[in-house]
Amino acid sequence: MAERILLTTCSFQDTPGPHHEFFESQGYEIVRERGPLSEARMLELAGEFDGFLCGDDGITRAVIEKSLPRLRVIAKYGIGLDKIDIPATKELGIPVMFTPGVNHTTVAEHTFCLMLALYRNLIETVDATRKGEWKRLTGHELWRKKIGLVGLGRIGQEMVKRARGFDMEVHGFGNFWPEEFCAEHGVTRHDSLDSLFATCDIISPHTKLNASTHHMINRERIAMMPDDAIIVNTGRGELADTAAVLGALESGKLAGYATDVMEEEPPPADHPLLSHPKAIVTSHIGSRTFESVPRQAMKAVTNLVNFLKGEGPVFCANGVVPSAEE
Repeated sequence: MAERILLTTCSFQDTPGPHHEFFESQGYEIVRERGPLSEARMLELAGEFDGFLCGDDGITRAVIEKSLPRLRVIAKYGIGLDKIDIPATKELGIPVMFTPGVNHTTVAEHTFCLMLALYRNLIETVDATRKGEWKRLTGHELWRKKIGLVGLGRIGQEMVKRARGFDMEVHGFGNFWPEEFCAEHGVTRHDSLDSLFATCDIISPHTKLNASTHHMINRERIAMMPDDAIIVNTGRGELADTAAVLGALESGKLAGYATDVMEEEPPPADHPLLSHPKAIVTSHIGSRTFESVPRQAMKAVTNLVNFLKGEGPVFCANGVVPSAEE
């Protein structure tokens, strides 16, 4: 009997590329859903699949337990694992694959796209010209602005390269600190988030979502920032306390907030950030390009195929790599 795979990630399904032919050539029975799926929907589907090729679906302990004994592998399309109960996967022996090193350039580019759009009043100006108005707003340069990066992994390092291209003053905070890279690019290291927020005109987080980073962008830290600062979030929506951000936009403490991620996705149509004049919200498209999606998708499918065949390398995120024959 052919292995049955649940495919939920929309960008995988919507973007052309070699990943489609490769996936379909394996002889799997592929069941397609439009994610991200809630825990409730995952529970409805769980139990009849050998593998998940997932995006940001709610894969909780309850979902994993209901998926057993048939489920053998979870292949994550991407690197963010916060929607998967990793302790449960370890306890229950389900390997979780992921795709490092495929979307760092794309996410960094989108971050700068949002940053420039905020500083140059792009959305408001274009909205005006589309109405036939000639609205000439005065913006700001990125030149020599102080940017604070939370996380100096692959995406953070791509941000550093681009920031230096704009002759920005780069500051960073994170447990991982690539000494040689940071010395070469003149990155100033901070020993606390408070210090970073108090120093920088722009904060841009590129770190994992966990208990210690949840709502790291909060009322207290925003209050420490220089007046007219901005925040650009292409990491996870939950890194920012939305109520605190909205309050700072209303008070004028923050000049702008741009985000590609929300605490709830998709957000309610009446979410106040979506229509706020000082906010720019894109619909989680930071890694969604015709170049990045096939790279990410091929790595996700290759992880799945190599594991189920018991041959070839896999990129395992949770340290559980039993034989596929077990």
